[in-house]
Amino acid sequence: MNTGRAEKKIVAVGLSGGVDSTMAALLLLKQGFNVIGLTMKIWDDSLQRETTKSGCYGPNEVHGIADAGKAAARLGIEHHVIDLCNEYRGTVIEYFRKEYAGGRTPNPCVMCNTRIKFGALLEKAATSGIAFDLFATGHYARITYDTDKKRYLLKRGIDKAKDQSYFLYRLSREQLGGIALPLGEYRKDEIKKMALEAGFGEYAMKNESQDFLEWDDYSVLLKDRGRPGNIVDAEGKMIGRHAGAGRYTVGQRRMLNLAGMKEPFYVLRIDAEKNEIVAGPKRSLLHAGLIAGDLHWIIPFRELQGEKLHAQIRYRSIPAECAVRQADGEGMAEVEFTKPQEAITPGQSIVFYVGDMVAGGGIIQRPISDKEVRCRR
Repeated sequence: MNTGRAEKKIVAVGLSGGVDSTMAALLLLKQGFNVIGLTMKIWDDSLQRETTKSGCYGPNEVHGIADAGKAAARLGIEHHVIDLCNEYRGTVIEYFRKEYAGGRTPNPCVMCNTRIKFGALLEKAATSGIAFDLFATGHYARITYDTDKKRYLLKRGIDKAKDQSYFLYRLSREQLGGIALPLGEYRKDEIKKMALEAGFGEYAMKNESQDFLEWDDYSVLLKDRGRPGNIVDAEGKMIGRHAGAGRYTVGQRRMLNLAGMKEPFYVLRIDAEKNEIVAGPKRSLLHAGLIAGDLHWIIPFRELQGEKLHAQIRYRSIPAECAVRQADGEGMAEVEFTKPQEAITPGQSIVFYVGDMVAGGGIIQRPISDKEVRCRR
C-alpha cells in the first residue's frame, strides 16, 4: 500500500468476476484491510442479437456478476452490485456514438475508467450508504507518493506486457490519493499462480475481457453509421465502396476490398460529413506529429520542461520519444515525434510518460505533416 494509508481500514474493490480483481481483493485481505466488493451492472438489454466474443458490454455480463458474487463469498467479504446502466449509456455509449458520428475513433475504456469506474460507481455506492476509505481495482499500474511535493502520482505496472496506466491517465492527483492498485507490483503469471494456490484456479483459466463490446462490429451501437458510402484516394477519386464508416478506423486494411491496386491500401482518414473513407498506401499513414486537445496533466506541464518525454498514441503502441509544445487554443498541444508515427488516429488518447511515470495526456485531434511541423517551430 502507499505511504500514509496504513490508518485507512475499509477498501472497496471493483470486482469484475475475473482473476485480477479477485486477487486484488485477496492481497488486500492479506494486508489486514477490511475489504468489500463492488460490481458494476452496465448492460441494459438494449441489443437483442447473438454475441460473437468476450467483452465488457453485452448480455454475458450476468455471468461476470455471478462470478464476482461467488468470489466475494469465498473470500468472505460483502458484495454489492451497483446498477449503472443509465450512467453508462448516457456517458460511455453516447460518447462512443458521438465520436464515430464525427469521423473519430473513440476510446471507451478511458471514458469508462474516468467517468464510471472511478466516478459514478463510487458516488452511487456512497449515496447507497456503503462506507469505505479507499477504492481498489485489478489494474496493472502503480500509485506512488512524492514526499517532496506531497502529491500522488501514477506509474506503469512492472509487467510491461500488462501495464494499464494508459487507461488511467485522466485521473486527478486527488483521485489517486483515494485509490489502491495492488497488482502494480506483480506480473500476470504471478497473479495466476497466486490464484491457483489460493483455490481460484477457474478464475485463472477464464478468458480475459479485453474488448469493449461482445460483438466484432462496432456499428451495432451506431444509429445510421451502417450507411454505405464511397472510398476515395488522396486526390478524391472514387476507388471503391465501404459498408458503413462505423466499421472502420485509421490504419485498417480489412474490409476495404479494393481490387486492382498496385499496392495495399489502408484507411487514411474518415470524412464523416461526406460519409467517405480516404484510403492510400501504408507510407501515407506516417506523420511527424499531431495536435492534441482536452489535455489532462498529472504532473503540471510547467514541470516537464527539459524532461525527456515519450508518448503512446494507442494502448499497445511502442512509446515514442517526442517534444510537446503548447499550441493555439486552450488546452491544446502540438506533439513532434523524433521518428514519424504510423496511423495517428483522431479520437484516440495520447499519453505522455517520463520514464515509468505518467505525466498526462489528451485526445488526438489530427495528425500533422513534417512540413507543418517545420512551419510551426
